[in-house]
Amino acid sequence: MKKIFTLLFFSLTLVGFAQQTQSVNAIPPGYYNTATGTGYTLKTQLFNIINGHNDRTYSGLYTTYLTSDIDMYYENNDTMLDMYTENPTGSECEFVYGGGLQDDGTLGNNECERYNREHLVPQSYFGNGVTPMYSDAHFVIPSDKHVNAQRGDFPFGRVNNATNTYSNGSKRGLNLNSGYSAGFTSTVFEPIDEFKGDIARMLLYFVTRYEDQLASFYSTSNSLSKVMFDGSTGQSFSPTFLNILLTWNQQDPVSQREIDRNNAIYVRQSNRNPYIDNNTYVTTVWGLPLGTSTFESLNAVSLYPNPSNNGIVTISTEIALDDIEIITINGQILQQIKRPTLENNTYTIGNLPKGFYFIKLSSNNDSVTKKVLVN
Repeated sequence: MKKIFTLLFFSLTLVGFAQQTQSVNAIPPGYYNTATGTGYTLKTQLFNIINGHNDRTYSGLYTTYLTSDIDMYYENNDTMLDMYTENPTGSECEFVYGGGLQDDGTLGNNECERYNREHLVPQSYFGNGVTPMYSDAHFVIPSDKHVNAQRGDFPFGRVNNATNTYSNGSKRGLNLNSGYSAGFTSTVFEPIDEFKGDIARMLLYFVTRYEDQLASFYSTSNSLSKVMFDGSTGQSFSPTFLNILLTWNQQDPVSQREIDRNNAIYVRQSNRNPYIDNNTYVTTVWGLPLGTSTFESLNAVSLYPNPSNNGIVTISTEIALDDIEIITINGQILQQIKRPTLENNTYTIGNLPKGFYFIKLSSNNDSVTKKVLVN
């Protein structure tokens, strides 16, 4: 769903940011005091902070989900929030915890029949039933049983032509071997845009929390998902999949749902996902998506239609923006949008009067200015 920003957006954004900041204060004072380095040094420091969490058991995940994975954001009806079936803009499959549809070994040949638990890093990668990975809620999520099985052990990627598409738009097919996903041609699973950043940050958590075991996982694994990893303690991911995850992290910024989920899991496990608490840790550890700079990415942003005949301009980009300014030809800032939400790789500016404008786009301390005409 595209977001249309009007002149009221700036004040609304400030309210949302204040609410988000209040929620972030659930981080214990001093929790990240020792996270002072850069690069892979910082990654190891984060490992030392989040290592040794409480294992709540595999069956205990369903108790954790009662607070961590409830839909208070879309339908807002306390049903199970499943990233594989949640449709932010339309009807969907809905499960109620304890409502009789938890996986019992039957059904699951179609969507909406049973729900179970999905390991975003498949068990076959680190060992079936091996704890604490087996029951770590930071990357083990509730899911529709059928779509879970369809994803299987396939890595996450960017589908070219889908061979299978599921009810909320998630899909499976050969990876698009170009752009930010270049370098891989086999089958991948692609979640919808709404949850790409969520999944990326969960996988970044995994290689940080289990940094000391990554070499062992890689050397013994025969999982299809093995291609995502490189077996190293530092970079941890192979170049193609690191680039995909870093791009998704930028395209889909941290949401209130992720913040609340992180807080709920902390209550149960006593550890946190640092890349949700402080998303700048991602680029401090791994940098920007491989082979790109923020400035290059901003230059590739397109605005359309240009000229616009109805006061609406769409910004198409694969990089998350920190700030959008609409500036008149006289240098007056007509509208400023801070921390806008990227959806389906677009932002939409609405309610522009007729005239000639400069659109200033900013991200990671870089900026570019585009020209647009409204007739």
